[in-house]
Amino acid sequence: MSLFKARDWWAAVLGEGEEFDQGCLCVGDVDNSGSGHDKIVVGSYMGMLRVFSPHPAKPGEPSPAHSQLLEVQLRDPVIQVEVGKFVSCSDLLHLAVLHPRKLSVYSVSGTAGNVEHGVQYQLKRVYEHNLQRTACNMTYGTFGGVTDHHSMCIQSMDGMLMFFEQESYSFGRFLPGFLLPGPLCYCSRTDTFLTVSSARQVESYRYETLAVATDAETRQDAEQHGKTAGKRLTADWTLVLGEQALDLSVPSFSPSSSSIFVCGERNLYCLKDNGHIRFMKKLEYNPSCFLPYSSVSEGTTNTLVGNHNNMLLVYQDVTLKWAAQLSCSPVAVRLANFPDLKGVVVTLSNEGHLQCSYMGTDPSFFSTPKVDAREQDYSQIDTEMKSLQRVIRQATRTQADILPVAETDEDLTVTATVSTNMDSTSQALIPDIDGLPVPSVTVKIKVTSRCALQGPKLTVCVQPPLAVTQDQLVLEPLGVGSITVVAFSAFLNGHYPPADLTGDVAVSYSSPTGIPRVAQCKFSLPLRLVCCPSAPSKNAKYKITVDTNKPPVNLSEVFPDFLEKSEDKEGNALAFHFLSGPRVTVMASKTSQRYRIQSESFEDIWLVAKELVQRFDRHFAKQGVKDFRNSFAGPIPLAEYFETVDHHFELRVSAEKYQDLLSERAVQFRAIQRRLLTRFKDKTPAPLQNLDTLMEGTYRQVIALADAAEENRACLNQAFVRLRSATHLLILLVSLWQGLNTEQNTILEATLLPLLQDTPQLGWEESVDAAVSHLLRTCLSRSPKDQALSLSTSQLNMPKDTVRLKKHITLLCDRLGKGGRLSLASEANVPTPVMMPGGCEPIAEAVTDLEEPPLQQESATKFIKKKQPSKKVKSKTDKDSKDKKVSAEGAVKETVEETAEEPVKEVKKEKKDPSKEKKESTKEPKEPKDPGKESKKESLKESKEKKESSKEKKESSKESGKESSKDTSKESLKEPGKEKVSRKSSVKVKEKKKEPDAAAGEG
Repeated sequence: MSLFKARDWWAAVLGEGEEFDQGCLCVGDVDNSGSGHDKIVVGSYMGMLRVFSPHPAKPGEPSPAHSQLLEVQLRDPVIQVEVGKFVSCSDLLHLAVLHPRKLSVYSVSGTAGNVEHGVQYQLKRVYEHNLQRTACNMTYGTFGGVTDHHSMCIQSMDGMLMFFEQESYSFGRFLPGFLLPGPLCYCSRTDTFLTVSSARQVESYRYETLAVATDAETRQDAEQHGKTAGKRLTADWTLVLGEQALDLSVPSFSPSSSSIFVCGERNLYCLKDNGHIRFMKKLEYNPSCFLPYSSVSEGTTNTLVGNHNNMLLVYQDVTLKWAAQLSCSPVAVRLANFPDLKGVVVTLSNEGHLQCSYMGTDPSFFSTPKVDAREQDYSQIDTEMKSLQRVIRQATRTQADILPVAETDEDLTVTATVSTNMDSTSQALIPDIDGLPVPSVTVKIKVTSRCALQGPKLTVCVQPPLAVTQDQLVLEPLGVGSITVVAFSAFLNGHYPPADLTGDVAVSYSSPTGIPRVAQCKFSLPLRLVCCPSAPSKNAKYKITVDTNKPPVNLSEVFPDFLEKSEDKEGNALAFHFLSGPRVTVMASKTSQRYRIQSESFEDIWLVAKELVQRFDRHFAKQGVKDFRNSFAGPIPLAEYFETVDHHFELRVSAEKYQDLLSERAVQFRAIQRRLLTRFKDKTPAPLQNLDTLMEGTYRQVIALADAAEENRACLNQAFVRLRSATHLLILLVSLWQGLNTEQNTILEATLLPLLQDTPQLGWEESVDAAVSHLLRTCLSRSPKDQALSLSTSQLNMPKDTVRLKKHITLLCDRLGKGGRLSLASEANVPTPVMMPGGCEPIAEAVTDLEEPPLQQESATKFIKKKQPSKKVKSKTDKDSKDKKVSAEGAVKETVEETAEEPVKEVKKEKKDPSKEKKESTKEPKEPKDPGKESKKESLKESKEKKESSKEKKESSKESGKESSKDTSKESLKEPGKEKVSRKSSVKVKEKKKEPDAAAGEG
């Protein structure tokens, strides 16, 4: 039982298929019983009028049916019902019912029965008004200050206010600037009518102003009279809301309170009588109805607000006091007093759920029964505890209970089968390339269903420039155990070989419970699809050698489908002629266990090398050889690989240039168009001044640039495919070179091949550079201390050149060659000593700027940078003083790289007295640094300074007798580590530190 749920006191469901709105509910003593208890009057758009006198059902009563006093079927739909003094000759309350074209006033009376059936209620019509216009809503009140009786005002759909004084029609006025009707309300304190117009503003009209305004039969007459004669109707005040209002209300429960409440779509407004905002409450939901009522606290007003989330909220001014959950979304809410309970909340939904409820909860009279006291059996408790602990240990031993268990039997299984032979009739869109016919191969997809599925969708994806005859299709509905076979053909659709011969098949479907799922499978296309056998060639530009640990095999046994044009009967050479032009030759050594793959194109070796390695594995696996292994002795062909990288990057740069030129020419073209349009629109013709010729020339330039950009885009797509092929080949060679396992190979492939397609926003170069840099900072760092603790969050932009990328890839291969391991776990990132095969030359570690130098070198190089008057250091300090954007860590790294070649002895000689070093450190410019690193550096500096001070004292005592005091200042500037600096020389050094440019010039 929730405290924040509205408690049902009485409820009823009104009819079936009926519709209700906010005007269809009102409460009041409509039968004039005199007891002061309210009745509920409900009208529906179906014309049903019902009157209820609710009271809770007693234990013996089956249903609250006798709570309904009256139910009448009217001819017209009921738009609004109100209870008031609408009959001139009577002070009793009557019921006003508004229909689209009629206003009817009824009296509800009860006749006491002589038998046990009780009171009988009747509905009698007192009078009615036929309306000339379709009504929207109405309001009532003591218009003009008349007491004891209520007049009525009806707003029509075309913006006319029609006034009725009981049985007689008074007058009608059109609202100015009317477009759509809004809520209407009467304020008796100021004798004004309030509405919210389609301009989304609250408008107030005085009754006196409406009465004396010019009368008109139509809106056109009202506009004409307002321009010529009579008084024009104007609003007393307006307030812009900026949103459409849901309802208006003017509470009259206290004569001292003067507030006007407006419920908008997102806000609740409280206005003063003059239109000024008293307060405003922003709502976090869409309200459906509201009702202000009196508050216990003086000077405040409570408001009931219902929303579409079935919630009823109580606000005291702008403070939320209570929230209750309802069973449905209310469209109308009222407060009523009944015999058994006062202040009952009456709500009505648009489907006819009438509910009387109250807030809070019922008190619970349940008391917990006493438990019989008995002695505890501790041995039994101990046994139970041990069994529970055993169950907990078994459950926590594995994560099977935590992770979701994959279903062993899927609802849908997909398998792909590739034909071993090429199609007899090729389905390729390009019949031949350079005289070579383009073949196609058939792929069959078998879809097996274990349950009934409706319309699964099958999608086929292959790498460009490969294509299929049909990549998407919708399958027929599948029954239980049904099998569907789909066949399509794959072929080459471009003048360059693909980077991958694998394809993906995905079938998307919805399970019987409505859960969307996808079943996938992969297939591999044969190498014969993109190349054909050819005569071997002895010489080639690019050569790669693959070693094995088993005796050489006959290539004709490994490649039986490429023996048509082979002239070598011994099977020592085999050639592959790609349809796009290049040839690849595989040669087996007769004496050693090596195989050479050579071609005139570096990236075209990839497919043949991959096929060769895979077929070797299958060949020896069939023979039962378990220790077979392929290897690569090196060197890694990085120079050839970088040629492909540079070519791809040049095309990206060209694409950006074409884009910039196109933007410039487009701006120029639009400017010329505007000039010409201005000339043509001018009434006095002016000469064109060759603007038409300029426009034609600009148009030709735009077309030419667009064609060049399109051609460059096609070349870029082709270059990216070739780059992927070269990268695949590089990954294969590195894997064979270092014997990487599957996990390490996956990490390397994800690093060097992060993208399947180039985009202008994110390219291959910056993605690979970021990934390789992360590996060099983490698992391939020199030591665990140098590992980066966090990922880089800088934005990836297109680099200016590929120097940095090539440097990082070179360093990646070098670190792997020295025993580095690729791992995502940080604790397994310490390089292990491994015998490096001869092939990859050692790379200088100083080429990278990724890692921080040791703290000793950092402090020493800072000192060298300040005090050593060599030309290199001076030029470096000049560059650092000009370049303000270089960070502190970057500056230290660069000085380390420049001074790395100097002997360690010079570094030791450059150390100075600690007191002097402190003085000079105060003169150097402050740069932002990490406080953690600063503290570590300072502690190391202090320990070094203590050791060095004792050494320098000994050295100074030895050398004091050898050199004169005059030469001390000069020699100290040249060789700061040998002599102490005099006071005059230190003053000069301070002045030079203040003006680094002048110091550099003097040096």
